[in-house]
Amino acid sequence: MKKIFCFSTVCFLLVTGCSSQKNSEQTTSQGEEAVLTAPPMVPPPITRKQSAKVMVKLEVKEQIGKIAEGVDYTFWTFGGTVPGSFIRVREGDFVEFHLRNHPDNKMPHNIDLHAVTGPGGGATSSFTPPGHETVFSFQVLNPGLYVYHCATAPVGMHIANGMYGLILVEPKEGLPKVDREYYVMQGDFYTKGRHGEGGLQPFDMAKAIDEHPEYVIFNGSVGSLVGDKGLTANVGETVRLYVGNGGPNLISSFHVIGEIFDNVSIEGGDTLNHNVQTTLIPAGGSAIVEFKVEVPGNFILVDHSIFRAFNKGAIGWLKVTGNENKTIYSGKEEEQVYLAEGGAIQTIPDEKPAPPPVALTKAERIKAGEIGFKQNCASCHQPEGQGIPGAFPPLAASSYLNGNVAQAIRAIANGLQGEIIVNGVTYNSVMPKLNLTDEDIANIVTYVLNTWKNKGGVVTPDDVRKARDRK
Repeated sequence: MKKIFCFSTVCFLLVTGCSSQKNSEQTTSQGEEAVLTAPPMVPPPITRKQSAKVMVKLEVKEQIGKIAEGVDYTFWTFGGTVPGSFIRVREGDFVEFHLRNHPDNKMPHNIDLHAVTGPGGGATSSFTPPGHETVFSFQVLNPGLYVYHCATAPVGMHIANGMYGLILVEPKEGLPKVDREYYVMQGDFYTKGRHGEGGLQPFDMAKAIDEHPEYVIFNGSVGSLVGDKGLTANVGETVRLYVGNGGPNLISSFHVIGEIFDNVSIEGGDTLNHNVQTTLIPAGGSAIVEFKVEVPGNFILVDHSIFRAFNKGAIGWLKVTGNENKTIYSGKEEEQVYLAEGGAIQTIPDEKPAPPPVALTKAERIKAGEIGFKQNCASCHQPEGQGIPGAFPPLAASSYLNGNVAQAIRAIANGLQGEIIVNGVTYNSVMPKLNLTDEDIANIVTYVLNTWKNKGGVVTPDDVRKARDRK
């Protein structure tokens, strides 16, 4: 809900009497507090027909959060999320911007809004130490979708820690009505440890300078838009995605597998392109993409620099429900995509594997195995172990696993090719060899054995060593 507040001009009108003209001026001089939303949600469209004074209150918070399963990172955030809160105003609005830096923070911060016409985009007027608040104002002159970010030195470090977001300046005539709107923003992260290395990972400046990120992710963490956190729509609806790229280094090749963008506002501006498969979004840039969903299914959001998607985390889901339409989609294209990606990802050796943690109890082994499963197995066998018919066999209530645990261990340790029968269904696919330690494999198999109605039990690293060499 918008919060309405009055300014001195309104008070002046109230004490000088009422007339139809004054009532009109009173209405236009009313102010409102902007609705800010956390990703992937977007504030409601602006319905008023005139410009207004809009107050934006945004607080910087430095906080530890999850960047991947079992991996924490100290994010610097606008509004407590990565990306920061979504801001929505109207062309011609006069924005009074309040930037607050939480007293518990360690660093000073400011904000550079690309929607601002003025020095530093507001950065020169918003340097804010911890425990302080700064205020500056600007009129939004140009409609479009703009990035905002922190510009306090070292600028790259502040952006790399998650200090970016989007501000939408709606044109005076408004945007065409759609059924769904979502907020997605890509960023690249540079941790001391390699991708997936557990614990609290510090920022690595050398990797950032060399532009070698360990994570490339949507909305601040691996899996932020997957499963029950994925985007949703119904067949026949039109979806609008506000897509940003915080960088700080990489250009995004944004793509939705199985969809064609009907409209793309190139770089968030006025120029419209149509029937687009993949759109480039520069670091510090944006795009608005729209498409109508005609068939049900999971449509996969990726950076089509594809190793970033399947190896570094830039992947999300749009789950569309409704009636199938076989004349448009037969259901076979998705199988081809998953097969190609599975073979390419899993065979790359890790040159410097992190020392494996050692689980001492069954509970510890299950907990570690859940993390290992989500990092290495869920993309093919699916988060609930249900598999994909015709491609990846199920692990839930699996006859293959429960009938012979050693052969399941060998499939992970050595890879597997050829026909197998799981729950009465024949699969003829490729299971790539996973570059995991015996400890990792023991944990993953123990987790799966004790999940999804499997028979239970514990697998140890010694069991893995024995099974690995057994024919």
